[in-house]
Amino acid sequence: MSTLMKAIICVLLVACLSCQKKSEAVPPAPVSVIPRAVPDWQRYNDLSYEVIRQYPHDAGAYTQGLIWSQGHWIEGTGGNGQTSIRRVEKQTGRVVLRKELAAEYFGEGVTELNGKIYQLTWKNQTGFVYDAKTFQWQKNFGYSGEGWGLTTDGQLLIMSNGSERLRFLDPTTFRVVKEISVLRDGKPVTQLNELEFIEGEIFANIWFRDEIVRIHPADGKVIGTIDLSGIDAKETRKEPDFVLNGIAYDSSTGDLFVTGKCWPKIYQIRLKAKK
Repeated sequence: MSTLMKAIICVLLVACLSCQKKSEAVPPAPVSVIPRAVPDWQRYNDLSYEVIRQYPHDAGAYTQGLIWSQGHWIEGTGGNGQTSIRRVEKQTGRVVLRKELAAEYFGEGVTELNGKIYQLTWKNQTGFVYDAKTFQWQKNFGYSGEGWGLTTDGQLLIMSNGSERLRFLDPTTFRVVKEISVLRDGKPVTQLNELEFIEGEIFANIWFRDEIVRIHPADGKVIGTIDLSGIDAKETRKEPDFVLNGIAYDSSTGDLFVTGKCWPKIYQIRLKAKK
């Protein structure tokens, strides 16, 4: 190898090492983290509402659970011989995917966690797990007592049974991890029905009341209430049990939706301080 060639190789090696050191010396660009704004309504205890939009809802759907998932509603309906889970278009109310349960089951609350849909039944002490995309059945799970509402805090399942007690379940083993008693001014709040976990709180419909209670998930204390009186005043409830029951929340936008059993509308609402 000639002296000239050796010199060229040395120069190239020095240049490469220099570039590598410079590259290693440059720190990565900092990632800016924008803190999520606290919703204005969380500054108040007792809340009212205003309807800002209405969407069509199947008036034959005896709503037991409602969630917002990937641009659609996921709805669980009840009634022996009428129980289903369904994926529903927001704008049209059209059912795009539906799975029926056998007539022996009376469906109750539904929620979604880690790509799975979980569904309770009322008195069968049996729940079902489905693939969230296809609704293909995966397995059953058991629990004691009745099943009413169901939601998740992102780690555990949270279920109601009509009493003042809420149970937190491991979503894999279905073991009860903890229980809390829901208390308002030290008194138990019963008839807790459909549930939704919203901004660190548990929202719960009260069976046969146009009211939602906001529950602290750590100790069960009622943080406040949402008075939904008159929300379907223009509609006619054909049966006494066609009551408010259905809460869904889009965490990406902060949009909140409510409906009822066999109501023809799903209402998007804005929460505000109760006067």
